[in-house]
Amino acid sequence: MGEFDLIERIRARVDTDDSVVVGIGDDAAVLRPDPDRDLVVTTDTLVAGRHFENHWPASDIGHLALAVNLSDLAAMGARPRWALLSLTLPESNPDWLDDFLDGFLALASDYRTLLVGGNIASGPLSVTVQLMGDVEPGRSTLRTGARVGDIVAVTGSLGNAAAALELGASAPEALVERFHRPIPRIAAGARLVSHARAMIDISDGLIADLAHLLGDGLAARIDLENLPASPALQRAFSADQDRWRLQATGGNDYELLALMADDAFAAAQASLEGLNVALTRIGRIEAGQGIQCRRPDGSMLELDHGGWDHFDSH
Repeated sequence: MGEFDLIERIRARVDTDDSVVVGIGDDAAVLRPDPDRDLVVTTDTLVAGRHFENHWPASDIGHLALAVNLSDLAAMGARPRWALLSLTLPESNPDWLDDFLDGFLALASDYRTLLVGGNIASGPLSVTVQLMGDVEPGRSTLRTGARVGDIVAVTGSLGNAAAALELGASAPEALVERFHRPIPRIAAGARLVSHARAMIDISDGLIADLAHLLGDGLAARIDLENLPASPALQRAFSADQDRWRLQATGGNDYELLALMADDAFAAAQASLEGLNVALTRIGRIEAGQGIQCRRPDGSMLELDHGGWDHFDSH
């Protein structure tokens, strides 16, 4: 099956609406944004052997490729609208493509995201998604804005994906599911924009991503006992220190990390009612430099704060 046959196979499965003037099949898509909305655009590339393994179900790869981009929009408080998909494939395999689309398009449907174009090329397996969304003018939540005294809070739970990666073939299904099929916090992000001063999604690890929110003269203290852990993670890693290490430094959680004033936290928690997403206070912003991780007895736990690095050799 040739390139254009594969493209037609994709085109036959995608939805459309009045915002798509020209979709898949032309040199470029023509889109009609809503008036008086700011456009929010992000992109990510996933590479086999680095972000996923070739033996993963293709539907999981499709889900993950879109989810990581949706998570970026969630951190901005944006509504997803349109996606471009570029696939580099080692061979023309329509069955693999169909399975990939099962995961990609199911998640796209959940978040009302339309696939409007892209590209297919031959080469080592990789997936690039460009995602476009929108937000009310001036309502994007940026990485800047942290102040001394702010609460550090996270949605959901931390550490499942890192635990699945560490355990490998012996990882429980609940941990693997979180690693392969993270849940983008789009609805939570849209509600937290009214309360958060700064926000980021946790892709590279809690400590690494928190560091991106700290301006000059700002430090952070994390209370390790407050890090939210799923039942599956607690069963797999019963020792506090092992669990804290995964939660603080492991990536791929795709939860939201938000900074907000102390008196905004209760309202932020209440805003998430009905979403089945918890918001947990895990620390505070202080004057100084660096990030400290405090045990329940007040002592500090030394951790590798490096987080994920695309050019690291491991």
